[in-house]
Amino acid sequence: MPGEVTRAAAPSAPATALIYDDWYPAIRASEIRGKQMAKAMLLGIPLVLGRKSDGRYFAMRNSCPHRGIPLSYGWFDGQQVTCKYHGWSFEPASGQCREIPSLTQQDSLDPCKIHATAFPCEERDGHVWVYVPQRGKGRLPRPSPTEGLERGTQDSYSRPRDPERDASHLPPVPEVPKFSRRFKSAYLTADLPCNIDHGIIGLMDPAHGPFVHQSWWWRSRASIHEKEKHFEPIEQGFRMTAHQPSANSAPYKLLGVYGQPITTTIDFVLPNRRYEVIRCGEKWFASLTTVTPTTENHCRIDVCAAWNVFLNVPLVTPIAKFFGRRFVRQDQLTMIQQAEGLQYNPRLMLIDDADRPARWYFELKQARLESQATGKPMRHPINGPVTLHWRS
Repeated sequence: MPGEVTRAAAPSAPATALIYDDWYPAIRASEIRGKQMAKAMLLGIPLVLGRKSDGRYFAMRNSCPHRGIPLSYGWFDGQQVTCKYHGWSFEPASGQCREIPSLTQQDSLDPCKIHATAFPCEERDGHVWVYVPQRGKGRLPRPSPTEGLERGTQDSYSRPRDPERDASHLPPVPEVPKFSRRFKSAYLTADLPCNIDHGIIGLMDPAHGPFVHQSWWWRSRASIHEKEKHFEPIEQGFRMTAHQPSANSAPYKLLGVYGQPITTTIDFVLPNRRYEVIRCGEKWFASLTTVTPTTENHCRIDVCAAWNVFLNVPLVTPIAKFFGRRFVRQDQLTMIQQAEGLQYNPRLMLIDDADRPARWYFELKQARLESQATGKPMRHPINGPVTLHWRS
């Protein structure tokens, strides 16, 4: 769909640590058309993205290593990105400079030794995903313009690297789980005026549903009851094991027409992913929801879903999109309102058991940051199966 909603604009709490060395959704592939380039922001890094003539997507830091002008102001011919300031041209998948028009036969500088920053880039489920390494944060020392010209190189600013070669050693690109060849899909997005931590713990919060999402088609405050859920550790996260979905959620009740037992499994995986799979015999619904930091104090929620239920029922997809937009808008509005309070940096609290998933997230994040800093294996904070109780 795209299902964009009103852009959020509100102050938020102080910035938080970001997780690098992972895949993040940067932009919808539909926003890149022909030889047009598109801009995006990931983890505070400005990006320019496009698609080469051979169909491969690319993502570069939106900055020419010569004078820093955004490359998005330049030109792309399907093969090379050319800076509008001095005409420097780059192969966008590797970032390698191919031409510097101002050079003469008297110059010994080899343009191919100069690299703009490029990132591994893949398309999944209509999203262009970008792998952001730690060094992509741009902390390499910047030579002064004079110093760079005197040396005739920019190697200390943009290290040569080959994203295609690097990608072979990277984890798989995330995607929505699918269980049949025939299915339908949909997409929603919304901007959130908060840091990644508040966005994610809001994503996994099990107790806000009857309040934030009050409606005849979802649930009401009167439907609150005690629940028992079982969790187990998985790599880089945790799983709410297969269980019968909430009886007070109307959409789940619709699956009862198939006359099969209904189960739901929910996974959270660092740095920002929530997978949900609903099974009803051979019928299924699956979603991947991500909360992506665009800057230190703002993030974006993206929901990609696929299903094979009600495939032959007319108007199911537009109806699902309509209610999905309302659902995401309710979350977005709540985060905007929360940001009004967070700007004053209040003391906050987490309670058991409803907030235990939030605690696990913070512990997992800390463990991963420590592992990346020390090079030691990541310590998982969950030792084994856990049963939690709350009312919602």
